[in-house]
Amino acid sequence: MSERTPEEREAARRERMKRRGEDPGPQTGSGTPTPEPPAPTPPSPGAAAPAPEGSQQPERSSPPPPVRPPSPGDRPIGTVPPPGSRPAPPEAAAARRRSPGRHALVFALAALVAGLLAFVLISTFEPFKGDGGEAVRVRIPPGLSAGEVGSLLADRGVVSSGFFFELRATLSGKRGDLRSGVYSLNEGMSNGAALSALTGGAAAAPVITVVVPEGPSRQEVAPLVARQGVKGDYLEASVSSRALNPKRYGAPSSVRSLEGFLFPATYELLRTKPDAAALVTKQLTAFKANFRTVNLSYARSKNLTAYDIITIASMIERETSIASERRLVAAVIYNRLRRSIPLGIDASTRYAVGNWTAPLTGAQLRSRSPYNTRNRQGLPPGPIGNPGLASIRAAARPASVDYLYYVVAPCKGGAHAFSTTDAQFQQDVAAYNAKRAELGGRDPKECPK
Repeated sequence: MSERTPEEREAARRERMKRRGEDPGPQTGSGTPTPEPPAPTPPSPGAAAPAPEGSQQPERSSPPPPVRPPSPGDRPIGTVPPPGSRPAPPEAAAARRRSPGRHALVFALAALVAGLLAFVLISTFEPFKGDGGEAVRVRIPPGLSAGEVGSLLADRGVVSSGFFFELRATLSGKRGDLRSGVYSLNEGMSNGAALSALTGGAAAAPVITVVVPEGPSRQEVAPLVARQGVKGDYLEASVSSRALNPKRYGAPSSVRSLEGFLFPATYELLRTKPDAAALVTKQLTAFKANFRTVNLSYARSKNLTAYDIITIASMIERETSIASERRLVAAVIYNRLRRSIPLGIDASTRYAVGNWTAPLTGAQLRSRSPYNTRNRQGLPPGPIGNPGLASIRAAARPASVDYLYYVVAPCKGGAHAFSTTDAQFQQDVAAYNAKRAELGGRDPKECPK
């Protein structure tokens, strides 16, 4: 067989490539052989073997190439950017998408700030409030700050907020212009109206101040309050009142006065009507408010009523003026009641005979009065005066001690010597009598230096 020419070999190559479905490529110049394609890579195990040359290879399906998710900078297929334009970076596109939410947040914050500012302005200046409703008499003590005055007014219902009253006074430049005194104000006033009243817009109500000390009985209080300008009969006014019923506190039906319930304190009465009945009503109201704060659980465990506690407190108030001794005196009373020992408190006898200053006579000490606790056991029929809150609390919760006796200790400023045995008590009494004799019969609680 004669050797094929280069043209024949090239034609055969192109024919083979057509049968394989390959592009034979452009025909090169005559006499220049086209480089042979690289040898196929050997198939991996399990792969189908290539079809022999000249055979028709069956179609095989292959998995589609993985689809890449579009990136933020991609543009839709088929779009052509304008000449000279460059695609925006991904950060800029993200910023454009976020900008509506950012605008909404800024708007919400601005609305919130505006709302708060409106609330503060309305609460401070209260343009829709007037001069208030029901009349309220308020006492502003000297030396209070604007904040303290605001709190006091808010507690009495005159203004709605002490804070905003103080803010109004500050914005008005009147923090230092608030005047003390007793004012006739109204419930639900605006901050401006209240501020005007306390800085000269309304005159303070004319009042008198009445001081009722702790301890004295009705008989003793009557002349004291009369000297302070109270008009009317205090004894008559303090027999009974709609403001308080003693029976609600355990008083027997035989009780004929408000003794023990006339709370001692400092009171203010309108100068135009400083009568005894108004003072008694204030005292009874103050008693109820203070007595509600007393814990009676221990006293009730000892079968004592509220009226018994008031009676014990009235004796404590008479027996000692030293705060630390109140619960000790209460303990002596409790211990003697438990052992059925007469209390021996001469203050109750003084109450019965009306003798508070002179020495008790032998006849008075031997009297058969139910208030004579020397010869009668148990508590007296009722209070012997009007105790303060400290003595009431001591009577409700005595000290946990075994004392049964006490006597004034010489030269101790009214302090007492407490003891648990009669022998020790007699020694304390002897010391008291000796010092009294040395001072010429004067009370030895105070001794000259």
